[in-house]
Amino acid sequence: MTATVIDGKASAARLREKIAAYTAELKAKHNLQPGLATVLVGKDPASEVYVRNKRKTAEAIGFKSVHVELPADVTQAELLSHVKALCADTSVHGILVQLPLPKHLDEAAVLDALDPAKDVDALTPTNAGLLLSGRAHLVSCTPAGVMLLLKEYAGDIAGKEALVIGRSLLFGKPAAQLLLAANATVTMAHSRSRDLPGLARRADILVAAIGKPEFVKGDWVKPGATVIDVGINRVDAGEGKTKLVGDVDYESAKAVAGAITPVPGGVGAMTIICLMHNTLIAACAQHGLPLPKAL
Repeated sequence: MTATVIDGKASAARLREKIAAYTAELKAKHNLQPGLATVLVGKDPASEVYVRNKRKTAEAIGFKSVHVELPADVTQAELLSHVKALCADTSVHGILVQLPLPKHLDEAAVLDALDPAKDVDALTPTNAGLLLSGRAHLVSCTPAGVMLLLKEYAGDIAGKEALVIGRSLLFGKPAAQLLLAANATVTMAHSRSRDLPGLARRADILVAAIGKPEFVKGDWVKPGATVIDVGINRVDAGEGKTKLVGDVDYESAKAVAGAITPVPGGVGAMTIICLMHNTLIAACAQHGLPLPKAL
């Protein structure tokens, strides 16, 4: 048995077309152009790539793109000043501060300064609380992308056992809440969980977001399970080269699973387009327009 490969790129491309069409309609009917601001501190190569891709996508689908680039030694006060200015700018509907920030900066204070209505990464305490209470309009982008892939490839997940390995604010915690809202039976595991392989073998849906290359082995996977690999790890490929791998040992898991996301080409492609979807939702909400139905 070989698993169905979950094509995140194709799913993202379909959603991108729908968002671009909705954006064009907003402009034509309401003279409203969604605006996304990105804030990048320092010169981290991975962060630069992520932000550049987000900006390119925003511009390609018709959004206004604003970019603030700050030196690595920027002060907390200067960074907060820029964030507050973007919060006050009515042409900006979504703000993304690229994390992680340099160690001398207080990430929590920066997130607290964000207007929750413009928090398109859904990391503020307000949006986290709204998710917990089932009232969120803006949902963390990677978990939202995962749920769209599950809807497409796994169908109704009500009653299924789901295991989320990883408890981060960015992914693990919101992913667990979304799975619960879809009526899955959810277990959260992490680096201190006992018998991770045993927990994994029960899961109909196995979600790995632990940040350890190829950590989840094929013999952990329940036959026929849907495996979602959120990890992105750069490892040595020999001869001075590197390659990207996930948190799942892809080849061994693929032989057992019913469906699996590759790395790259799986979850990552959905993250950026879900950021655009959140920006679209935020723009409509801020102008009192009906929110886009699930695209």
